[in-house]
Amino acid sequence: MPVDIKLQIEDVIEQNGSDFELSKLFKEYIKEYKTSLPELFESNQGKDFLVKHTKKLDSIITLMYQTILRRMFGNYLPMRNSIPIAIVALGSYGREQLCVHSDIDLLIVYQDIEGYNSKLIIEKLFYLALDAGLKLGHRVHEVNDLFSSSKEDITIRTSLMEARFITGSNFTWHATGRELTKIRLDKQKDFILEKIEEAQIRRKKYPTTMEPNIKESVGGLRDSHLIFWIAQTIYGISSLKDLSGDVFSEEEYREYRIALELLFRVRSALHLITGKQEDRLILQHMPQASRMLGFKNEQKMVSKVLEAQWRISNFTQIFAKKMVRKYIEDKSLIKRFKHNRLQKGIYLLEDRLYASYNLANLSIDELLTILVNLEDKFYHFDAGFLKQFTYVNISYPLRQKTYKLIKQLLQKQHIYSFLKLFYDAGILQHLFPNFKKVMHLPQFDGYHHYPVDIHSIKCIEALENIKEPFVKQLFDELDADEKLLVKIVVLFHDTGKGRKQDHSEVGAKLIAPFIDKIGLSQEIKERAILLVKHHILMSNVSFKQNIHNEKILYKFMSNIVDEKNLKLLYIVTYADVNGVGGDIYNSFNAKLLHDLYISALEVSQNNDRITDAKKRLIIEKKVKNLEEFKNIPKILQKKTLGVESNLFFFKHTPLDIIQIVMKAKDTKEYQFVVNNENSLTIEIFRRVPLNIGFLLSTLSHLDVGSMEIFTLFDDIKYFKIEFKKNVDGDELTEVQNIIKAAFDMDRVVEHRNIVIKKDEITIDCEHSKTHAELNVNTKNQIGLLAHLMDSFEQLGINIVTAKIHSTKHKVRDSFLISKQNNICNNVEKIYELLIK
Repeated sequence: MPVDIKLQIEDVIEQNGSDFELSKLFKEYIKEYKTSLPELFESNQGKDFLVKHTKKLDSIITLMYQTILRRMFGNYLPMRNSIPIAIVALGSYGREQLCVHSDIDLLIVYQDIEGYNSKLIIEKLFYLALDAGLKLGHRVHEVNDLFSSSKEDITIRTSLMEARFITGSNFTWHATGRELTKIRLDKQKDFILEKIEEAQIRRKKYPTTMEPNIKESVGGLRDSHLIFWIAQTIYGISSLKDLSGDVFSEEEYREYRIALELLFRVRSALHLITGKQEDRLILQHMPQASRMLGFKNEQKMVSKVLEAQWRISNFTQIFAKKMVRKYIEDKSLIKRFKHNRLQKGIYLLEDRLYASYNLANLSIDELLTILVNLEDKFYHFDAGFLKQFTYVNISYPLRQKTYKLIKQLLQKQHIYSFLKLFYDAGILQHLFPNFKKVMHLPQFDGYHHYPVDIHSIKCIEALENIKEPFVKQLFDELDADEKLLVKIVVLFHDTGKGRKQDHSEVGAKLIAPFIDKIGLSQEIKERAILLVKHHILMSNVSFKQNIHNEKILYKFMSNIVDEKNLKLLYIVTYADVNGVGGDIYNSFNAKLLHDLYISALEVSQNNDRITDAKKRLIIEKKVKNLEEFKNIPKILQKKTLGVESNLFFFKHTPLDIIQIVMKAKDTKEYQFVVNNENSLTIEIFRRVPLNIGFLLSTLSHLDVGSMEIFTLFDDIKYFKIEFKKNVDGDELTEVQNIIKAAFDMDRVVEHRNIVIKKDEITIDCEHSKTHAELNVNTKNQIGLLAHLMDSFEQLGINIVTAKIHSTKHKVRDSFLISKQNNICNNVEKIYELLIK
């Protein structure tokens, strides 16, 4: 601590200055210190930076305590040890891992000795610290109350485990130490089990994602805290390193510490970047964090963070369990374990596999054989079994016997739990070399929620748990080789990522050698190559293009070749989209994929291409055959068949057509139907004008999925707007009120500054004889769709249907427009209005 601040403090005290003057001195000093932290971080990162920061705060708090004592005792200041107060650091501060904007957790312990006003000293210390701007979390206890307080709440007991003496009376600290030992030895098993359960809940709440929480995520700092708490409870150690060579090897601990060091660095960088306690490595902070930490780019940094979190998670799972075995051992299960022994040291109990920590490492073929011989179902794996796979020796290239065992595993109905085991053990890329370049690889496309390796495993999980009855039926109809083919494609479809070339092309090349290694036919290999090459085609077409356009369907099928591949691709696409995460696969997208499959199947079965006119005649015939159609008046039948738009007939079932027509017939001025069952859908029938710009602007906080606008008969227009999610009950009433208000043409909503560039708009006037297609591919902006519809209204453009595809950052909107009002001769006017 510089001499000048001590002199300034002494000067204020000598002149009987105010408490405000003292707190101001400290406040300015702390502020000056905080401004120096970025410079300190440049030369001292990781644990070294945290220790230096911790020691600096120790010196500040020590000086504050000395200042309070000097203020209260004046020239009669007793020896420090004589004052029965000890100031103790807790939590990350106690571990010397205090991050820049973390709370400074303090424990003040005292002994109520007659002659000292300990409570007043403590009170004044807290006031000084808080007034000086320190963010304190504090507890005050008499020494003799510590034990009883620790029994009230597990959080208190946990924080006391990391107690570190800062300043005050050594006598009081020694008395505190005796109480802390007593707390540590009390009901150790109950404490350990509660902390493990707490960790399991947290790990489910914060799974591995591409925007990891450095503190809370699986493999985050909380996992490192857990293993320390367990080790400290059982062994009374002050550092986990003390157990090297006993519980784990020096090398195992070294790898763990390297991973932990990176998390310390990243967390400190996040606190410095944001100026607050921020533990989430979110997209917007990644560029600056990667520069501060010296990484080539943010993708490389995030990949290393994910790898570090995997390492910490693996280490924690294996060695925490190794330490607690004797504390959680249930002797009543010994007989059951013996009865359920698969082989020496390997046990199966209630669908969980166990391995003795004393068992020598088995070979990879021995371990895979155990899995192959299991009944075909989902399994869990104990930490001892995970340890066997983590430290197994795998030579490369793999032996033919190993490939044979891998094939047998893949032929099982349930393989997700095995793949997750391989990932957790860090051997996925060794058993499946295709994964070598995509382990812990993030994908910042605004679409995927998981890194490539986890996404691939999640896709297998979706394949094993198909919830769509139609897709499930298609999968169940496959023979054994076809099911194996689908699993391999689903697992390997993204393994071409991490290269400069198109990942689908690379993945298609990578899958061929694996197919050969496990001995599948040439036909299976060719289908696998085609499916990987086109694995994003079905979702791209269904989500972004007009799937009722015959030209698009034929082009789609020209890539897929035959009905068998179409069926396989549909199943692969279902698994792929479900493995993305979030709510990407929803009822709306499910319908799009299903409609594309049915339409493409119809096209694939037509040897001769049929025109739109012929296709409409076929649908009209189906409509005429309905009893519901025969029961409506002749004049309404004529109006129904006279609806101009072919697309109206292509996009709706015959029964839907009748139901829409009947509602239109009953429309006086307007009516609407709101359906909120799976996703919010609004159907509007109107004779009077609809302020579509106002409607979409007011609902711009909801994501539109698609929009249909058809002119029916008698000047009645039919609107159908489908959103990607549903809304809650209160908001549903609000939506209904907004629709009613949208028939007031005087209502105006100011659009935000929408920016569209000319090269982000394409207009295809050769789409068909009756329709043109307009595509907008631009940045996602609130109110964009409302702006587009307002522009179309001003230009007199009749929108037949709209496909809205948006991600977090981009939109790809497609509009089918009627060729009327000479629009194709006024294309420049369209550009001019849209890009204003």
